[in-house]
Amino acid sequence: MKQYVVKGGYALEGEVEIGGAKNAALGILAAAIMTDEIVTIENVPYVSDTRTLLKAMENIGASVQYVDRHTVKISGRNIMNHGRIPVDDEYIRKIRASYYLIGALLGKYKYANVALPGGCDIGARPIDLHIKGFEKLGAKTEIVQGGCVVAEAENLTAAHIYMDTVSVGATINIMLAATLATGKTTIENAAKEPHVVDVANFLNMMGANIKGAGTDVIRIRGVERLHGAEYSIIPDQIEAGTFMAMAVATRGNVLIKNVIPKHLEAISSKLIEMGATIIEYDDSVRVMADGKLRPTQVKTLPYPGFPTDMQAQMTTILSLTDGTSIVTESIFENRFRYVQELARMGAKIRVEGNSAIISGVGHYTGACVTAPDLRAGAALVIAALSAEGFSTIDDIEFILRGYEDFDEKIRGLGGDIEVVETERDAQKFKLKHA
Repeated sequence: MKQYVVKGGYALEGEVEIGGAKNAALGILAAAIMTDEIVTIENVPYVSDTRTLLKAMENIGASVQYVDRHTVKISGRNIMNHGRIPVDDEYIRKIRASYYLIGALLGKYKYANVALPGGCDIGARPIDLHIKGFEKLGAKTEIVQGGCVVAEAENLTAAHIYMDTVSVGATINIMLAATLATGKTTIENAAKEPHVVDVANFLNMMGANIKGAGTDVIRIRGVERLHGAEYSIIPDQIEAGTFMAMAVATRGNVLIKNVIPKHLEAISSKLIEMGATIIEYDDSVRVMADGKLRPTQVKTLPYPGFPTDMQAQMTTILSLTDGTSIVTESIFENRFRYVQELARMGAKIRVEGNSAIISGVGHYTGACVTAPDLRAGAALVIAALSAEGFSTIDDIEFILRGYEDFDEKIRGLGGDIEVVETERDAQKFKLKHA
């Protein structure tokens, strides 16, 4: 089993390049099969989630060609039996975004049969909003034996859809299906995240007619067909935020390149409150911290609020402050499972309901910890890099789902981190860096 082994205590310095947004890529890759023509997508992050989704698309007959590590050409021309082949294997059940294939196939073929999604165990994430939207468009849906969602319609007809709660996944999924529905669909209380906008922009490049993405009302005028296109995915807001937190935790000085500073405003404002210095450029940000960190309060909210995917990273660095902080999680109810792992490293955090009360300890001590999910795993790496001594992080497969070349990028900033597979390799690392 692969682990990260880390020797902490070094300030990270240098430059790091941020890759394409995983959450945007998953919606865009699924949308690519909605045309029979060739679609070229650039800046695709080379992470396990995107590779798993592409493999699932190949399994039902889509053509997928890697032009290079970050560019793929996709054609949905040869999808077997008009999309009636079930999308189901042990890998697709492990990723949350498998559900985007429901909207894509339902829009194109008026039929979809896709395994229920997996992903990180961070709380209840039912797909009832997705199903409600599909049914509003005229589809009949059911969950059949074996755990697959089957959606079918003679025709998809535009509808007025009000989202009971703000949901990124449901907004994108309904948008996919409505793109090829008859008439004008309105989605109210829609998610406004950057990756919702990116998927809408991509669909428009393919000939869709979508307006209002990035606001809480999206209007979609259905078209008869989509065509080929070339598109480049936006930079990953959460990868950028993770390296920003890493720079602050280690009291470093890091230039984070290939970002959209506007997307990082909620993260930047909290880091500045804590005492960090952030300088914004056109497509990069410099993050510096060299003194004591101040406590603050954080509440996760839908965009443009503070992102839930940065909650664990922020909690980790708030433990390094001198004072008491409170982090409130308003999106997912099971996202504090990493707290017990931080406690192994010396953190003093008390969870009460959906809030974590953090008593700053000033520093971490190296320990053996386990990543409970993708973002919490990244947070544990941040703690290890700032800690005194050696740490090992188990279950890094979670981290590899969403961060490309994570250890290589950290080493490029001067961090001591390595992937090992045996205890002997871990001991070699420790002897080498003792």
